[in-house]
Amino acid sequence: MAEQNFTTDDAGIPVVSDEHSLTVGPDGPILLQDHYLIEKMAQFNRERVAERQPHAKGGGAFGRFEVTNDVSAYTKADLFQPGKKTEMLIRFSTVAGERGSPDTWRDPRGFAIKFYTDQGNYDMVGNNTPVFFMRDPMKFQDFIRSQKRRADNNLRDHDMQWDFWTLSPESAHQVTWLMGDRGIPRTWRHMNGYSSHTYMWVNAGGEKFWVKYHFITDQGIEFFTQHEADQMASMDTDYHTRDLWEHIEAGKYPSWTLKMQIMPFADADDYRFNPFDLTKVWPHRDYPLIEVGRMTLDRNPTDYHCEIEQAAFEPSNLVPGIGTSPDKMLVGRLFSYPDAHRYRIGANYKELPVNAPHVPVQSYSKDGNLRHKNPGDPVYVPNSKGGPHADPSQVGATATWHPNGDMVRAANTLHAEDDDWGQAGTLVREVLDDDGRARLVDNIVGHLLNGVTEPVLARAFEYWHNVDADLGKRVQDGVRAKQKEKDPKTDSQSNPARRSAQDKA
Repeated sequence: MAEQNFTTDDAGIPVVSDEHSLTVGPDGPILLQDHYLIEKMAQFNRERVAERQPHAKGGGAFGRFEVTNDVSAYTKADLFQPGKKTEMLIRFSTVAGERGSPDTWRDPRGFAIKFYTDQGNYDMVGNNTPVFFMRDPMKFQDFIRSQKRRADNNLRDHDMQWDFWTLSPESAHQVTWLMGDRGIPRTWRHMNGYSSHTYMWVNAGGEKFWVKYHFITDQGIEFFTQHEADQMASMDTDYHTRDLWEHIEAGKYPSWTLKMQIMPFADADDYRFNPFDLTKVWPHRDYPLIEVGRMTLDRNPTDYHCEIEQAAFEPSNLVPGIGTSPDKMLVGRLFSYPDAHRYRIGANYKELPVNAPHVPVQSYSKDGNLRHKNPGDPVYVPNSKGGPHADPSQVGATATWHPNGDMVRAANTLHAEDDDWGQAGTLVREVLDDDGRARLVDNIVGHLLNGVTEPVLARAFEYWHNVDADLGKRVQDGVRAKQKEKDPKTDSQSNPARRSAQDKA
């Protein structure tokens, strides 16, 4: 039978007209029995899934991960064995903006990866920064709301952001990263990606290690200044999305080298920083980077909605040889991510091709909205009817740790050198050069001058003085000088908020 190229409805029935509704005469009313018109209108009304709460704006691509170094002494995970090649998907994103927001706003960038391994899907949800704003998931919802729009005027508000940050000193390390050069990467190709969280690796002998992932861009780190980013936001709101697509389309495939920090299991107890605190890094001099492999993106999606917007990443997708850690934020995300997907996409989101593993699924999950394939009888376990059963031999791959203590609501246990300001100050003094520090000051000053009210402003000055005394002074002087330019009558020296911050410095 010759192939015919004609329109059908969603049931495959040929359509009589793509242009004209069914009416009573050429000028009469439309008939309710025009099921094709109703199908088109109803489908259009339901065309968009709910956007993600954070990380709404993003793009991505497919590729492969190839192991280039032998790390089998640290993990039995199949995808990290010597010479292994694994198909994967990545989604880059901004955190705070909506789906239509500019790619070049100052914001952390999401760096979420789905590995289609021979042991099932392994997902890593990370960012382009090695730390985060908080260490306890109890504060996450409030943090995101402080970055979103006000209830009264529907505008984003820097005053809300700084109000939350200055009342949350643990945010200082991440805010320093955010206000620095890496707060606006030039492209997604020119930024690193980090697990940020601490994970556990388990080798074939059952030996356990704590690890952090570092995807180092092979293109080199490049960034936009605030002025360049503002210009690009007005010229091309989808610049990062376009850049990635066009480079892959042209065969210029971007790549990242995966390097790991690996900590012996017992080191965590008395390490100088709490190794499970998401606001802290492990200095490389303590745990140097070990190369693992290379990730290359070489295929663009063919349908952005189906393959990128409906892609569901969840840190609870862990394969044998990889486990979680006592990181409170990570444990919170084990629930929150799949729960978000069930709400946003539907209970059977894992049946979508982009989310489905590349290995057989033998699960007892069944029914629910949009379920298109059930496991068939038996639908329960245990059973004696030939259905699948759990594999006790996998017990050695379980990545667990021994918890102890009473049930409490308390902050993390402090280690010898733990505090909220130290690593942020080290970043300012030892990692940034003079030009980088100057841009950091300019970025902070510009951000603070955008609607931050005086009581919050005073706390912001104190916040930056706590990070670094010289940085705090430069930020404070910069803000007051700009304020005086706008209103020469302002006597900033007599301002009690300024005096308070200076005294505390």
